Amino acid sequence: MRWLIVFLLAFLVFQGLAGWLRRIGLGRLPGDFSFRWRGREYHLPIASSLVLSLIAMAIGALI
Repeated sequence: MRWLIVFLLAFLVFQGLAGWLRRIGLGRLPGDFSFRWRGREYHLPIASSLVLSLIAMAIGALI
């Protein structure tokens, strides 16, 4: 259950900081999907969310 909370928090952080994170390479990893549907563009940053959640878990383990 704890990993799900970390994953969702990483997903929310990614959505909030998407522009800045794309400049450093996150959001364009293999496993991050972007598609257009009905004139809108949607992003599903699955791989980037996993990377961010692993980083958050490592920081949480150290604290």
